[in-house]
Amino acid sequence: MCNPRKGGSKRIPKKNIRDFCGKPMIAWSIEAALNSQLFDDVIVSSDNAEVIEIANQYGASTPFVRPAELANDHAGTTAVVKHAVNVVDPDRSRYTSICCLYATAPFVNADGLQQAAKNLDKPKCKTSFSASSFAFPIQRAIKLESEGVSPFQPNLMGQRSQDLEPAYHDAGQFYWWTRQALDEDAGMFSNTSFPVILPRMLTQDIDEPEDWEMAQFLFNYLHKP
Repeated sequence: MCNPRKGGSKRIPKKNIRDFCGKPMIAWSIEAALNSQLFDDVIVSSDNAEVIEIANQYGASTPFVRPAELANDHAGTTAVVKHAVNVVDPDRSRYTSICCLYATAPFVNADGLQQAAKNLDKPKCKTSFSASSFAFPIQRAIKLESEGVSPFQPNLMGQRSQDLEPAYHDAGQFYWWTRQALDEDAGMFSNTSFPVILPRMLTQDIDEPEDWEMAQFLFNYLHKP
């Protein structure tokens, strides 16, 4: 398990370790991974000393410091995961599957992780990830023009919602690969990928301060006694 997060955040300072409903944000991901009992190792990849210290406090291991070239805004998730795996398992003897779990996913739970792990047992499955449905039909989306608006798909604007095909999006909680699929750069969004469909209330994206407040409100509601 690898949690590929940088120490900083331009829109929400120290987002990964900021207090979220009583714990540092990253703690919720670490605890979900540990509670799932799926992982031989729960590893946090970071270049930030404060993140590393907190990760250790909550039970994750930090066997390396992420190199600077993988700790910028342009570093891709797959590259970060590959680096972590190659450092801790250079001879390919320890892991048959790999999971990347984001630090900013406080709604992740053991059940979702376990469902994704089971997907990898399917004959065609190489990757698995979390997904959720769009709340509104994407076929009836509109775009803003210099004057007024226009629909993306004019021929479908009059269709009833129930007659349109449901659409889904990446929920951004976790990504699983078989070890071979990771080595081969297998696509996460392909016919060899099987998603775990999550309820929309568990897929809050946290990029802006307003998102943070909404996520805390929803989290507290879902976890009230």
